[in-house]
Amino acid sequence: MMFIRLLRLSLPTITALAVGVGSLAAQEWKSGIEWQEPPLVTPGATDDAPPSDAVVLFDGTNMDAWSGGDKWLIEDGVAIPRETAITTKQNFGDMQLHLEWSAPTEIRGDGQGRGNSGCYLMGFYEVQILDSFENPTYFDGQAGSIYKQTAPLANAMRKPGEWNYYDIIFNAPQFKSNGDVLKPGYVTLIQNGVLMLNHFEMEGPTSFVEAPHYQPHAETGPISLQFHNDPVKFRNIWVREIKPAVGRRVSAPFNLQVKKETEEPKKEEQKKSETKDDKKAETPAEDAKPAEEKKDDK
Repeated sequence: MMFIRLLRLSLPTITALAVGVGSLAAQEWKSGIEWQEPPLVTPGATDDAPPSDAVVLFDGTNMDAWSGGDKWLIEDGVAIPRETAITTKQNFGDMQLHLEWSAPTEIRGDGQGRGNSGCYLMGFYEVQILDSFENPTYFDGQAGSIYKQTAPLANAMRKPGEWNYYDIIFNAPQFKSNGDVLKPGYVTLIQNGVLMLNHFEMEGPTSFVEAPHYQPHAETGPISLQFHNDPVKFRNIWVREIKPAVGRRVSAPFNLQVKKETEEPKKEEQKKSETKDDKKAETPAEDAKPAEEKKDDK
């Protein structure tokens, strides 16, 4: 349709439009925001290793970063739940959390009674940990769900005894001064390289007995790992605090005005041109005669 309309235009008009589009494309757009240089972060030796700015919560040696961690068993570099849930001594808000867990090899029970635990963000919002390998249960309670709020996008479980990798991006909710929700919380989860939660908007804290609803709370809170009487194993737990990029507006958005630069001929090219002109001027008048006149002279 656009092609047909162009055919109806005159050639000069089409040419003018093309020139106009070309000049617009040549103008670079600027946001008018002056950004600070992003901080340098050295990645780990592998993608699952903690980067340089991470807070290591468990590296296989001790549970010093956790309240109640002394109750859990550390064996062969892994932590096994005992007696109680554990919570981090440090609080976090927006975060990138990495943890690895393995369901028990001895299969006991089914549904929610098999390989059950949970990771609570800020102590309120549960990302479900459960042996969901060939173990049917309600979908908003299987591994990778936000418990009782949404099913995951897939079942990416490995067999019991094999390690599952959780990479969680969490944006904490924000509240107004009167307690109303300014911005809800969001969770993205990748399990074993598979997207499970895609910026899911949470409806409130996790509850087993009532519908989720927000209650105002602090801007940061602890990470908690649940004790559910199952020997789920954990290893390699680290977290990065997410801080927004910093910039300040210095002007309104604008387009750079592109100026066409005409290159002046180089001096050498000018000299060559002048030399050619001089040689032409010095050519004898006889050489300039027509060929017939030259014959007559002979």
